[in-house]
Amino acid sequence: MRIGVTFPQTELGGDVGAVRAYGQRVEELGFTHILAYDHVLGADPQVHHGWAGPYDVHTTFHEPLVMFGYLAAVTTTLELVTGVIILPQRQTALVAKQAAEVDLLSDGRLRLGVGLGWNAVEYEALGENFSNRGRRSEEQVEVMRRLWTEPSVTLDGRYHTLTGAGLAPLPIQRPIPVWFGAASERAYERAGRLADGWFPMVAPGQGLEEARAAVERAAVAAGRDPAELGMEGRVDWSRGRVGRDLGAWAAAGATHVSINTMGAGLGGVDDHLAALEAVAADLPR
Repeated sequence: MRIGVTFPQTELGGDVGAVRAYGQRVEELGFTHILAYDHVLGADPQVHHGWAGPYDVHTTFHEPLVMFGYLAAVTTTLELVTGVIILPQRQTALVAKQAAEVDLLSDGRLRLGVGLGWNAVEYEALGENFSNRGRRSEEQVEVMRRLWTEPSVTLDGRYHTLTGAGLAPLPIQRPIPVWFGAASERAYERAGRLADGWFPMVAPGQGLEEARAAVERAAVAAGRDPAELGMEGRVDWSRGRVGRDLGAWAAAGATHVSINTMGAGLGGVDDHLAALEAVAADLPR
């Protein structure tokens, strides 16, 4: 099981030095990957009365693919993971291009996690349809995989039209691994049928077993081998039971886990790194 970290998007502000220090230090500590959450825009609670989302217009987020372009230059081994970018609120060909570029700059270290999101305010501002985001995401993945592997693509789909269009240069990984965030029966089916791996939104236990069974059923129905699908869990450092939670994910069959230090009352980058240093010291070598 590969153990990585969750970049503390909401707690490091706009400090570029913190981004560099964090990426380089977690690599030195032996973590295998760095995962970043995504929000392009936040909603203003003064305008959206009764706003109940976990983030708002004041919450800081670096754009993951741009940040990974930077981290590609200051690290050498860390896998760079979007966990997840909100794919249907973005132009498909542009995501494919950006992902290909990060993959090239990092020498094949990108894993593209995608999801549907929940913030209709973002969709409106980015000019995309919130109501059909699930169906549209499936075709988006098809289009991206073709753009990553074929020099010229012609496609007349339900949501996309491409006529003799292609990316250059192509990425190192052809295609780039696409992992899905999944938290519903429809999402489990989609992950099993289309994804290279998935991010469960539930902890180890009965709920995870049911979700995993649904993913595996969908994989089998699509003629795929469920054993080839990756699964990444999340361990919250604030719970104070990192070792036990890592063991639970390993027992559940996770191939990857990210340790999340956000929301634990830590200060700046030094506090987050100190917490991860203590975790790393207890990991088996």
